Amino acid sequence: MRTKKLVLNSILVALSAIFSYVEAIIPIPLGIPGIKLGLANVVTVFALYRIGLSSAVLISAVRIIIVSALFANPMMALYSLAGAALSLTAMTILKRAKIFSIIGVSMAGGVFHNVGQVSAAAAVMETVGLFSYLSVLIPVGMLTGVLIGIVSGKAIEHIKKIPVV
Repeated sequence: MRTKKLVLNSILVALSAIFSYVEAIIPIPLGIPGIKLGLANVVTVFALYRIGLSSAVLISAVRIIIVSALFANPMMALYSLAGAALSLTAMTILKRAKIFSIIGVSMAGGVFHNVGQVSAAAAVMETVGLFSYLSVLIPVGMLTGVLIGIVSGKAIEHIKKIPVV
């Protein structure tokens, strides 16, 4: 069973890294720097709902480290890890509360990911002025979170027949 879970987690890390790569080479031209759909988060939300929190954390962290090493820099890894940590914390709390759908949980994840990234950047750069960027990032995080929640829900619905560890 441990081998099965290791293989599944590895496949999901690879899939999320591919989603991140695709997103990096096909930017969304919104004129606002740093805004992405967050396709890799489909895998994170899927893992949170189908495998468990420990796998979701592992998949997210390993993907961020790999993608940052290949396409970004250590500071981007720090910002992404901070965003992922806050996002997963919020999603886990809301999922356990059982009053939100997967879409609501994912929407909160999108918002808290942005809050975590801006908080890390503000701490590193020692400026609270960066928090003003949240006025743009929060609505975008809500929108992308809804889209990721819809796609994740559909993926879970279609993959229910496949036994997961």
